[in-house]
Amino acid sequence: MPKRGKKYTNNRAKVDASKRYDFSEAVQLAIDSSYAKFDETIDVAVRLGVDPRHADQMVRGTVVLPNGLGKEVRVLVFAKGEKEKEAVDGGADFVGNEDLIEKIKEGWFDFDKAVATPDMMGAVGKIGRLLGPRGLMPNAKTGTVTFDVAKAVSELKAGKIDFRVEKAGIVHVPMGKVSFGAQKILENLTAFLETIVRIKPASAKGTYLRTIAVSTTMGPGIKIDSGFVKELIK
Repeated sequence: MPKRGKKYTNNRAKVDASKRYDFSEAVQLAIDSSYAKFDETIDVAVRLGVDPRHADQMVRGTVVLPNGLGKEVRVLVFAKGEKEKEAVDGGADFVGNEDLIEKIKEGWFDFDKAVATPDMMGAVGKIGRLLGPRGLMPNAKTGTVTFDVAKAVSELKAGKIDFRVEKAGIVHVPMGKVSFGAQKILENLTAFLETIVRIKPASAKGTYLRTIAVSTTMGPGIKIDSGFVKELIK
């Protein structure tokens, strides 16, 4: 097990590992436990009572966080014709078609999200093996394969995130920066959990929200009592 630094150890001591905190207390404790010189990200990890090996228990979705993520999102759009202008007017950072595909083949990946119009997917699919592992492949299920490119770009710029349950049944997503303060993080967390609850698979049995924990980039995990979810999203 890696040796932890003094700052981490001191902050870890502030957290009662046996306690399940309410949301406000957990978020504030995470913020107070931040010690890095940079503006740390606050993450949430939710373990769900699903088995992702079964297609009918796969949990996947998108949510626009009301306060964004606190970072500039560079959006690339694969489009042609009038849709290129629409993407530019919508605020896309990079717009093109075959030219961008060739650039990516050469090893360029200076963007955070990619959007494509449906008529471009045949060409984009040729670089799927390059985009997929990096989480950059446009997908209709997350709203990034669409003719409404201006809306897609706007949502991504505003803080839209997509999430998918991992093999262990955990969904792990960022909720913003420590500098946001507790209230804005709670607003983002509320929007995310409302979405998670809404898309609960009908085939999921037993307890759906098993465990919830928040942490900063460098800080310890702080467990939350999932019983407070109804109160948070009421």
